Amino acid sequence: MSNAQQPLLEMRGISKRFPGVVALDQVDFHINASETVALIGENGAGKSTLMKILGGIFTPDSGEIRIDGAPVKISSVHDAINLGIGFIHQELNVLDNLDIAANVFLGREPVRAGWMRPLKLIDRRRMNAETKAHLKRLGLDLSPDTLLSQLAIAQQQLVEIAKALSLNARLLIMDEPTSSLTLAETARLLQIVRELRTQGVSIIYISHRLSEVGEIADRVVVLRDGRNAGTLSRNEITHDRMVQMMVGRQLQHNYVPPRRAPTANYFEVRDLETRRYPGRKISFTLSSGEILGFAGLVGAGRSEMAQAIFGVDEKRSGKLFLEGKELRIESARDAIQHGIYLVPEDRRQAGLIVESTICENISLPALRRYAANGLVAPERERSAAGEVCSRLNVKAASLETLVKNLSGGNQQKVVLAKWLQLEPKVMIFDEPTRGIDVGAKAEIYELMRGLANSGVGVIVISSDMEEILGLSDRLAVMHEGRITGVLERDECAEENVMRLAVGIVT
Repeated sequence: MSNAQQPLLEMRGISKRFPGVVALDQVDFHINASETVALIGENGAGKSTLMKILGGIFTPDSGEIRIDGAPVKISSVHDAINLGIGFIHQELNVLDNLDIAANVFLGREPVRAGWMRPLKLIDRRRMNAETKAHLKRLGLDLSPDTLLSQLAIAQQQLVEIAKALSLNARLLIMDEPTSSLTLAETARLLQIVRELRTQGVSIIYISHRLSEVGEIADRVVVLRDGRNAGTLSRNEITHDRMVQMMVGRQLQHNYVPPRRAPTANYFEVRDLETRRYPGRKISFTLSSGEILGFAGLVGAGRSEMAQAIFGVDEKRSGKLFLEGKELRIESARDAIQHGIYLVPEDRRQAGLIVESTICENISLPALRRYAANGLVAPERERSAAGEVCSRLNVKAASLETLVKNLSGGNQQKVVLAKWLQLEPKVMIFDEPTRGIDVGAKAEIYELMRGLANSGVGVIVISSDMEEILGLSDRLAVMHEGRITGVLERDECAEENVMRLAVGIVT
């Protein structure tokens, strides 16, 4: 892009403070027409706050926003929409009980005259035709009458993009758009981003998946601690440069090698049969001090296995043994009493009470520890929560901060904190670094290895191939509800994993 070109959008000197936190400090940002700019940074760097200001969700304390060179005031989501700004949130904003057309035109349905003059009727034919045109623009061949509940997440996301295009959006903000997509769905979305760019749409792309950033970005803008950390032009974009600018240092080692020799037969799963895959039995052993990884394609049954072990999903059959003793686990309460804890895939829905404080979330599974005469002792509760938050480097204004206001990485640390205070024997991590920045990932990897080195048996489920290969002492691979192979560390090559993941057993 020419430097002399008038930017489509300019944000100058944007600052925003929340109680006890400087979220943005004199941040500058611009994007040109038909340009894709990646906005990256660690969790808590200010990316979401900056984009929420642009999307009309927050108002800045100071600074200026210009569209096509003219100053504008964005005080609401409606203002942003009127200025041609569309926001595709990580958590989709769709109504799955309505069809595609109703979602695309919600609140602004086209109307036609009724048989009585004052009466107006929704012009369904026009609405369907326009919806179909927007879907075609995205390469989506679906009936506008299809309910959202019948669509995959990737298709629902495209419906959100179609809605933004129907509002004549010239600028799309895409926040972690591939976090819940398969590899094939991700490739399709990236192709759509390229096509929209050729159609004149500018895109701000927020992602922790730096490989995607390198693939599609014309420019990369990096935020760190609420400030501009630098910009990379297309020919300057490399993984190492992006990481170094994000964290302000060189990350030498992501994966911490084992320091403790695992001991055998610590935890055993024998003939476990989940509800989703009747007739498919899962058996494996986990040593004390070992990280056992689980790889597999989407739908392989790994999460269902973890939930059955933890007692939140009913198992059809199977036995669990810890230190040679058979366990009876019918609920999460049973698992917790035996020292078996799960960090779930969806931390916001299944691992946290986001409307509660950090302290309340951490203390919830251990309230009896802080009780005296049937009442919780607040000082003991806060002291324990503060200690584990300090250990995990949870970044927040105070223990009274609502969990919903934390970054993804810090939310994950709160999930971990509530279990670490209970002295785990077996820890199960399901997609532990999804939506988390590289700095927080390194901290979580170190924590996992630290748990293993202290004698805890660690199970890790991950769809990130590099991550699961780097973490695992042994790697079990699943396909359609069964384990197709277990690889020793020196056998953990990507080719071997993929062969087992598609069901090829030699």
